[in-house]
Amino acid sequence: MGGRMGTFRVPFELGDPAGERWVTVEGLVDAGSTYTWVPRDVLAALGIRSVERFPFLLADGRTIERDIAETRVRLNGRVRTTLVMFGDEGGMPLLGVVTLEQFGLGVDPVKRILMPVPGLALRAAAYGGTSSRDGER
Repeated sequence: MGGRMGTFRVPFELGDPAGERWVTVEGLVDAGSTYTWVPRDVLAALGIRSVERFPFLLADGRTIERDIAETRVRLNGRVRTTLVMFGDEGGMPLLGVVTLEQFGLGVDPVKRILMPVPGLALRAAAYGGTSSRDGER
């Protein structure tokens, strides 16, 4: 288990962009990380290549640039395409907030579990974007 309250590890799978090869990693769930970080060597082994460099603000105030890519993540039997950051070789994978939100998951920091959360459509109703029949299509 992680040392800080609210951080814990969960297994998830990373797939190549075609979804043909998968590898299981254990990642630290950290609500302080926007994106999912994966060691560069793990991504390279799956043939995942950087599409651009992106700036990141560190907790100590410094800014760094890292390579990013899109690839598949499988979590609890469900698959999504998400952004992944190229982390240091041999480093700990981090499961970031964007990926968790794509799966409709939130963090229970006390129980140290992932839990389902509904999406928000608070403004959509004001603009006629929802109706009680939307789920019937």
